[in-house]
Amino acid sequence: MKNFIAHTDTIRQEMLNEISCADIDDLFKQIPVKFKDFVIGNPLSEMEAQKQVKSLARKNGTEYACFIGGGVYNKFIPACVNYVAQRFEFLTAYTPYQPEVSQGTLQVIYEYQTMISRITGMDIANASMYDAGTACAEAVLMAHRIARGKKNKVIVSTRLNPEYKEVVKTYCWAQNIEIVWLDKIPENCEEYCCVLIQNPDYYGEICEIKKTDTILIVCADLASLSILKPPYEADIVVGDIQPLGISMEFGGPHAGYLACKEAYMRQMPGRLVGQTFDKDGNVAYTLTIQTREQHIKREKATSNICSNQSLIALSATLYLSLVGEKGFRQASLLSANNAHKLSKELEKKGIKTLNTNFFNEFVIQVDNADNFLLKLKKNNILGGIKIDNTKVLVCTTEMNTDEEIQDYVNAI
Repeated sequence: MKNFIAHTDTIRQEMLNEISCADIDDLFKQIPVKFKDFVIGNPLSEMEAQKQVKSLARKNGTEYACFIGGGVYNKFIPACVNYVAQRFEFLTAYTPYQPEVSQGTLQVIYEYQTMISRITGMDIANASMYDAGTACAEAVLMAHRIARGKKNKVIVSTRLNPEYKEVVKTYCWAQNIEIVWLDKIPENCEEYCCVLIQNPDYYGEICEIKKTDTILIVCADLASLSILKPPYEADIVVGDIQPLGISMEFGGPHAGYLACKEAYMRQMPGRLVGQTFDKDGNVAYTLTIQTREQHIKREKATSNICSNQSLIALSATLYLSLVGEKGFRQASLLSANNAHKLSKELEKKGIKTLNTNFFNEFVIQVDNADNFLLKLKKNNILGGIKIDNTKVLVCTTEMNTDEEIQDYVNAI
């Protein structure tokens, strides 16, 4: 706790000397003189201030039709999600170490775990991860522990999201685990501790999932699982919960999920909320498994993940409870229908779709990706993600209207 003691005059002077400043005034002299002429303007009423801020915000050019995916999606979020999630009881609460005063938070996490298990077809799910990238990496380390370190190589699909790849590479480097990057998974995988694939993959292609002779990890889009068969062949299923009522927010913060078969429960990273009964026979919730090093002997810890994304997991739980199974499926069907509609319209314009089987994302072939996307942006359309000079990854969700799809086609 010594780091939280206020600085003494001696310590302050030592820091000033280190940066060649005589005193505090000397430090602040380095601020550009132009700020002295900064004009804030006359005082405004609250109403006037709101109008001026909105006027300034319009200059940001936020009124774009969005066709960007690649792991972060423009999904419809019922107003109730943020209204409830931002109540102070949830927004300011810390992690639920004391179950007797955290029953509401613990129940939400328990419901979240149950929902993720049902969607993925797995036996059990933890209380959430930081994001999809860390969920992928933690799943690989989990498989390595299950193999008791006897197998030190993993297969990772080259069609995994590039951002997830970087996180997996970092985690494996730290554990001296060798990564073998493959586009196609071989029939014999016994020498590897696990296989990590993504479905639909980063390029939107839906692949056939086959059982392997080692641990199979599937990174799955939860929205797609409302209309596609859950990956029952997998041993561990991971991914991002952003499609479940979480706003894009410039790429974060979001949260990851990790679900697995019951046999591997003790090797799960993070924490697990369980349901029990109190001394009076009433239903109660508590942290059942806490496998981080702060709670148990460091050498027995499964991960150094420090917490779960409980507030975002709460938002996902609220979203699923509000839209229900039917609404969840309907949103995914709309997303898929929009994607196939746009693909067909682009084909009529001579732009080829390179996918053979896709959900709501697909790759198109263009003459020049930069020019293609720039032309769309000039028409207030965010047209997709550049894969290379001639390929663009395009995505649709339930938020895209028929008019926007037609505008996309007309703009090119």
